[in-house]
Parts: sequence; structure tokens; C-alpha cells
Amino acid sequence: MRTKICDWSSAVGLLVMLVAAAMPLLGVNHDWVRWLYAAATVVVLVARLVEPSPAPTLRVRRLHRIAIMSAVLYCVSAAMLFLPRLSTQWALAIGGNEWIAFLLAGAVLHLYASWVTDQELKKQPK
Repeated sequence: MRTKICDWSSAVGLLVMLVAAAMPLLGVNHDWVRWLYAAATVVVLVARLVEPSPAPTLRVRRLHRIAIMSAVLYCVSAAMLFLPRLSTQWALAIGGNEWIAFLLAGAVLHLYASWVTDQELKKQPK
């Protein structure tokens, strides 16, 4: 039961993150969008932390920790939305979109972990 709740809350959190991340591209730049994105990242992180590891094998447990790290990267991307803009030369070159890099890094880790976990669980005898 706990696994299903964690899976559903993670899926809802990821969908809300997707919508909130796409809103600035559509021209909606309100403060509540940042807060919605941050709340969704926290939901995903809590769901990943509470979710039990799916199998006793070492590789699947490592993949579960990679999924947790992807949620941490999502939270870092949300924190970047709230940090004041830096006035250094390096920050001016980025243009205030550094949160997207953390979002994409978390997404790549999440996709890798979920895909390989499915492959490993299919190998397990039932």
C-alpha cells in the first residue's frame, strides 16, 4: 500500500513540476509558479525517501538511491529559483536559467534509474 501511495504521489508531483516548468515558456511568470514548482519537488523528494527499495539486490538498491538523488537535484533546481541573482560575470553569462540545468540533470538520472530498475526487476525470478 505504501509503495502505491509513493508511486502516485511521485507521479503527481512530477506532472505538476512539468506544468510549472512549462509555464514560464508560455509567458506566465508569477510568484505562485515558483512556489508550485518548489512544492512539487518536495512532494517528489518525500515520496522517494519514504518509498521502500523494490528488491533486495544491490544494484536495484543503488538505482533507488540514484532516484533519490534525482529528487534532490529537483529540489536544488527549485532552490535556484529563489536565490537572488548573482552579479558576477559568470552569472550574467548564464542569464538566470541555471535551474534548468539541475532540472535536466535530475530528469536524466530519473529516466536512467527507472529504466534500468525495470530491466533488473524483470530479470528477478518470481
